[in-house]
Amino acid sequence: MISGAPAVHAQDDKLVLGQSAALTGPAAQLGIQFHQGAKLYLDHVNAQGGVLRKQIVIRQLDDGYEPDRCAANTKQLIDEEVFALFGYIGTPTSVAALPLAQQARVPFFAPFTGAMALREPLNRGTFHLRASYNDETAAIVKHLTGLGLTRIGVFYQNDAYGKAGLDGVTLALTALGIQPVAQATVERNSVDVASAVATLNAAKPQAVVQISAYKSCAAYIRAARKSGYGGSFYNVSFVGTQALADELGKEGAGVVVSQVVPSPYNPARAIAREFVDACKKADNVQANFSSMEGYLAAKVFVEGLRRGGKASRDGLISGLESLNDHAFGGFQVNFSGSNHVASRFVELSMLTGDGRVRT
Repeated sequence: MISGAPAVHAQDDKLVLGQSAALTGPAAQLGIQFHQGAKLYLDHVNAQGGVLRKQIVIRQLDDGYEPDRCAANTKQLIDEEVFALFGYIGTPTSVAALPLAQQARVPFFAPFTGAMALREPLNRGTFHLRASYNDETAAIVKHLTGLGLTRIGVFYQNDAYGKAGLDGVTLALTALGIQPVAQATVERNSVDVASAVATLNAAKPQAVVQISAYKSCAAYIRAARKSGYGGSFYNVSFVGTQALADELGKEGAGVVVSQVVPSPYNPARAIAREFVDACKKADNVQANFSSMEGYLAAKVFVEGLRRGGKASRDGLISGLESLNDHAFGGFQVNFSGSNHVASRFVELSMLTGDGRVRT
């Protein structure tokens, strides 16, 4: 029971959410953009008087996308008695943090990762907003094989994140009686991709699925194309779409990225219109997929807290579990007592090479 946790001694008028995220280093834009989106929504809520007479603030600590630093940050945040842990960025970092959160009975909400290891078995205090990497890679494989492309290589980060993505690709291909033609790795927070390019090029894949962060994925794409590779590149959402587009510039044309939140560039959904309008008013938040995910995470968190009716961890959990088949402006959330994964929404997008993203 979460209620067995120590009392939260935050200031009477504030609920403090703890976030360990990459704010520096090769994955920094993911943490920065997610936080900007979340803060954008929380600032709006706080300006209206907050929730349950509480202002909600985020206490940020930088982990540089390194698990050891994330674990130390998590211990510090738990010692500071934050109300919940919110918006952690990445699989290896979340894998290091989640056991600490569970042991301390602190809710762990909306980590920016799709790894199955963080979702199974269900834990009462852990809630996921986004679809899984298995959902994303299944959509990518379905798209590729629908185009008649079956020679698929995998470039992945050599850690829990990369392996989670590789497992997803392999699972989807195996169901079709196919295996990856080759696979190659890059170390976390590294752009040393020469060996991976050589390994994958030798297998002549028609497409390469990339499971890494934006710096290394951009380095791989540039190096592979320079070496003469003419196939296509597919990424999962964690790459950071805007960050990848910024890194690649014109070289990004045709690169595909799967997405787990609605496009902020398509006004068809009410949530996209609301978010873009909020960004324009703020004047310092860029509307992109990562900031959109942060905004949605804050919005769902606030609604769960409001529904719970009391500023307690048990109230939050019961409130979130009541969000079953609840639409947030066209983004469907399906939490319940037996399901803490809100969404399986996935769609594909493509970089245009001029800084835009087409869905």
